[in-house]
Amino acid sequence: MQRKILNALQAVAIATATAAPWSSGVVAQTYPTKPIRLIVPFAPSGGTDLLGRTLAQKLGDAFGHVVIVDNRAGGSGNTGTDMVAKSNPDGYTLLMGYVGNLAINPFLFKNLPYDPIKDFSPVTLAATAPNVLVAHPSVAANNVKDLVALARANPTKLNYASAGNGTVGHMVAELFKTVTNTQIVHIPYKGNGAAITDTLAGNVQLMFSAPGTVLPHIKAGKLKGLATASAKRAHGLEDVPTFLEAGFPAVEASAWYGILAAAGTPQPIVTKLHQELVRIIRLPEVRDRFAMLGYEAATSTPEEFTQLIKSDLAKWQKVVKASGARVD
Repeated sequence: MQRKILNALQAVAIATATAAPWSSGVVAQTYPTKPIRLIVPFAPSGGTDLLGRTLAQKLGDAFGHVVIVDNRAGGSGNTGTDMVAKSNPDGYTLLMGYVGNLAINPFLFKNLPYDPIKDFSPVTLAATAPNVLVAHPSVAANNVKDLVALARANPTKLNYASAGNGTVGHMVAELFKTVTNTQIVHIPYKGNGAAITDTLAGNVQLMFSAPGTVLPHIKAGKLKGLATASAKRAHGLEDVPTFLEAGFPAVEASAWYGILAAAGTPQPIVTKLHQELVRIIRLPEVRDRFAMLGYEAATSTPEEFTQLIKSDLAKWQKVVKASGARVD
């Protein structure tokens, strides 16, 4: 009797083990069978939202099921990000991730409700954007070396605007200050629009921003583009050198954006999403759309995207600590 019971249990175990890969394969073949929700953890019309909507439309067309963009702003991106972290890991809830909510926020908030590594299955990088250092025309410096000399000769006399405490613009400026050993005063605003308005007015002298936001003002001569914090010169700003060219290679801090699923999403579904999204991101019309918005299309394997998040966590932890920034 005991032998029969053991044989029966072994048969069940073997059947379960062999059925799991088969069932996950079937799920991947049939996925998706209903609409997919793409959580954008920021308000509509921002850069992350526009990138997400471009990908959502193309992905919906490819899958034959609508991809709904769901803006869940709040907590500097934490609210929407946490929704995906706690969602059913079935591939029907995705995140439009950003360097801020995945690599900077963990060190700004005491009780972050999600873990950027353990709670997600990265699918692919989607786009990158350099941060551009701009100055009001009244600033007596036309390049980075002159600006550093000016700032060192006049500690705390210069100031810079950001979209708010803990934002990417704030953190890149703090990285710049650490690398150049300068004392420039941070003036936080409630949003990027107000920060740029006051920089254009000369109420603040400096600002780090995405290219798409400041490009028209640089072209119009209303702002001076001093350098980009990227490995190569930015599209549309070919006349603006990189910090590497300016002699400060450590000021490298491109923003990045990508698609993630909840941790535990079946690997065949992650693979299917990855293959389709990479194909979409490489389409000429998508690359052109991203470029028009001030971003460069980019792709990666899930493993490469994971490594990028890990490496940026290590970098931004040091910057946040040195800045003393904290958002409660």
